[in-house]
Amino acid sequence: MTSPDPSRVIASLARDQVNLDLKTVDLCFLAGLYMRADKAALASFEEDVLVDMFEQVCDVVDPAAENPRKRATHAIQRLREQRMLARVDGAGLVRAGEYALTRLAAAVVEYFLADEALTRESLTLLTGTLRAQLAEILAAAKKVEGGEAWHTRVSGPLRVTVADLVSGIERRQRGLDAQQEEVQAEIATLLSVDWFSAVDRCQALLDTTTSTLRELNEILLRDTHHFVALLQEIQTLAAAASNADAEATVQRVIEHVDRIAAWGGARQRSWSEYYQYVHRYLRDVVRLDPDRALSQRLRDQLAGWPPRPFHLLVAHAPSIRLLRQLEARVERPPVTRPRADREANPEWVEAENLLADIEALVRQVLDQGAGTLAEVTSRVLPIVPEPVRYAATGRIADALARRAPVWSERERPWVPVLETLEVEDWAVDRGGGS
Repeated sequence: MTSPDPSRVIASLARDQVNLDLKTVDLCFLAGLYMRADKAALASFEEDVLVDMFEQVCDVVDPAAENPRKRATHAIQRLREQRMLARVDGAGLVRAGEYALTRLAAAVVEYFLADEALTRESLTLLTGTLRAQLAEILAAAKKVEGGEAWHTRVSGPLRVTVADLVSGIERRQRGLDAQQEEVQAEIATLLSVDWFSAVDRCQALLDTTTSTLRELNEILLRDTHHFVALLQEIQTLAAAASNADAEATVQRVIEHVDRIAAWGGARQRSWSEYYQYVHRYLRDVVRLDPDRALSQRLRDQLAGWPPRPFHLLVAHAPSIRLLRQLEARVERPPVTRPRADREANPEWVEAENLLADIEALVRQVLDQGAGTLAEVTSRVLPIVPEPVRYAATGRIADALARRAPVWSERERPWVPVLETLEVEDWAVDRGGGS
């Protein structure tokens, strides 16, 4: 069965001018009839019973009402026009009629009378029954053969029984939504009536509802996963049997179960946000201002702002002055050296002692009258092979420091010794040289 087109449904409702206008006395009248039918197992009511029930309702709702029997006649006619009551006899105007509550009236009354609050026990019972029903349908799907058997033992139970159980879970979900709204309204009322003394009561309401939501969310997450697994097995069997009707029915039930799981997650998140908001309000506002002195002064100032306006003045703060002069930093190129070919074959070379050679060269340059590190380095490096000049620079400085006393200014200048090399310069102390 395909779902109706929403546009056609809305157009038909608008064409028929469907509306509901139920007053308090009408709702009480319908509730009285519903409970009387449930208690006495009545399928319909005679007209005298309707009038008698309406008079009893008028005694409670509007004791000063005049001519209740006439009002009862008008109420019955009004409820018939709104499809709340239906006449079920065929006598017409010959005698008094017999009436029954319609499905619409029963749904309206059940919404106000039935205890649809979502509890852990009722949800556990419903989910357990649904799980057992799905397991039974899965066992039947493994054995059935033929389209008629699939319709009788699989599609029918899924469409009726399982749909009723899922609808029961969804009704309890709507009941919990209404309960959460009542809790929020009660917290707001407590805070407005009794400021500081309502903290403990608000905390108790929050903790109780949070505990219920946590338990229910665990049940929904665990059971919905099991439901979907069973339904997917049934859908696989229906696809193997090429039964499109059963496959589509299973898919609709899976969508219902997914909606239940999505509801659980959404309500958990929304209640968590509300819980944190109320806690923050109790901590930052109520507990810091138990006598409501600060909030009352703020209200008084806001109320008296037109005749006595107040403003917030902020002094202009100048930027911090930097006493140190900025210096442009010269970016020197990074020190590099040519990459050696490490995979080259070894070659036989003459033995050499670079350290001893540098020591001798430094001594020779000093004897020739060189007076600074830059001067010694610039004379020695051209003699050293090019691949080892960078390493030899440190050797030259070490040999010079060991051969003669050196000194330098507080800021040692960088002096170029070759085209691509600079060193911090030292001066040789000739008076203490060896």
